[in-house]
Amino acid sequence: MGELEAVPVPRGDAAAEQGPPTRGQLRFYRVVRDILVGFCRLFWRMEVHGLDKVPDGPFVLSAVHRSNVDSLLVAGVTRRRMRFMGKHTMWKYDLPGRFFTAMGGIPVHRGSADREAMRASVTALGYGEPVVMFPEGQRRTGPVVEDLFEGPAFVSGRTGAPIVPVGIGGSEAAMPPGARWIKPVKVVLVIGDPIPAPVGEDGKRPSRRQVKETTAVLQASIQALFDDAQRRVGRLGT
Repeated sequence: MGELEAVPVPRGDAAAEQGPPTRGQLRFYRVVRDILVGFCRLFWRMEVHGLDKVPDGPFVLSAVHRSNVDSLLVAGVTRRRMRFMGKHTMWKYDLPGRFFTAMGGIPVHRGSADREAMRASVTALGYGEPVVMFPEGQRRTGPVVEDLFEGPAFVSGRTGAPIVPVGIGGSEAAMPPGARWIKPVKVVLVIGDPIPAPVGEDGKRPSRRQVKETTAVLQASIQALFDDAQRRVGRLGT
């Protein structure tokens, strides 16, 4: 993890310091989530494979990132409320910021090791909530998964929560970078086997080497799942 960039990060409605979810927050999330996932299934004919691999307890969901719609798509992995890492500028305005906070958003300053976001993720996992982290850090293009950030492995090592890798096929065509509108193409999600949290020796925190090794395993897994998801999209057609 690099040094935290000294840039003020707007936190909206105390988004990075949320406690355990209230009943109202859970109800609100489920209603909005069901509407959005229903739309994804109708508009993009979304399929999700490997749902039986999703743990019952807390986990770090790490998916390939090729489109702005990926955050909507991964909501189809579980009906439980998930905490999403989001670009801090999403909290620039009060009303949208409150919505993102209610939906479990965690603001993060991209391109830096945002320690507040990391602490918020660790806290959320401690409350039993899954956390979504796109380890590529930002939207990428093309078929290759590379240059992953170590955030998922770091948070996993701090909490003992496994990492659930996810490949998403078709989302780049659904809303390419720079596009203003979404397109009704086929989208497929493939969930992989959970990756155990890195464990340090004698009960200590995992070493930097162990975090790097877990990140390398995650990269290989996401690449294989991404390839599989793309193949499924190709067979089914757009």
